[in-house]
Amino acid sequence: MRTDPTDNGGLFVGRRPGTRPIHYGAAPERGSDRRRRLDALLAHLILAAMVLVCLLFWGPVELGVLWVVAHVPFLAERPFHALLIAFVVILLALLGGLVALKALDRAWILVRRAAGVDQRHGAIGPVFAYAALVGATLFGAWMLLGGGLAGSLMGPPPP
Repeated sequence: MRTDPTDNGGLFVGRRPGTRPIHYGAAPERGSDRRRRLDALLAHLILAAMVLVCLLFWGPVELGVLWVVAHVPFLAERPFHALLIAFVVILLALLGGLVALKALDRAWILVRRAAGVDQRHGAIGPVFAYAALVGATLFGAWMLLGGGLAGSLMGPPPP
């Protein structure tokens, strides 16, 4: 009787539906070289799309939503409502981006396996970490040099 929590989805008594461990079959067979190269190229394109989605989290999504909300005529006189709507839309956009990122990660695993690589884990963690590093660095550079704090660090304007 197996009672290891990793075998039974974290429960000692039974298994919740959908929590069983993933058991992959044998390593994928190698197809033709042309098909494997095509699958490898597709895997690289999916990985690039994942990087792009992660980088969009660091400003373009938020700026785009704020720009759209700022150009809605009936919200021009109601700034609280405009900010509330913008916050909700930004939150939904970011959650939708995470859903898309997870779907791309699953597709990346399948395409890598089709290319002949014994791929068992996704790349969502490292992609997200590197995108966060790049995004935080770019945001910090913009904040200090470009627009955020650049005016306040230079001191008061000359008379």
